[in-house]
Amino acid sequence: MKIINIAEIIVSILLIISILLQNKGAGLSSTFGGDFGGYYSKRGFEKFLVRFSIFLAIIFIFLAVANLLLTSNPS
Repeated sequence: MKIINIAEIIVSILLIISILLQNKGAGLSSTFGGDFGGYYSKRGFEKFLVRFSIFLAIIFIFLAVANLLLTSNPS
């Protein structure tokens, strides 16, 4: 059970890092004209980061549910 908590912490840190590394341009800079407003497809490292973030989010949800089930069942 302790290993699930440690894995959840590691996955959450990696998820935070992968989300912060994504360069979106949808922040305050786009309000003042920082974004060109067009659509472009993600390639290379950006595409990897998006898929890696989705993968980490799924793993995080799985670990959270497993942790909940193991702590609520006192067997």
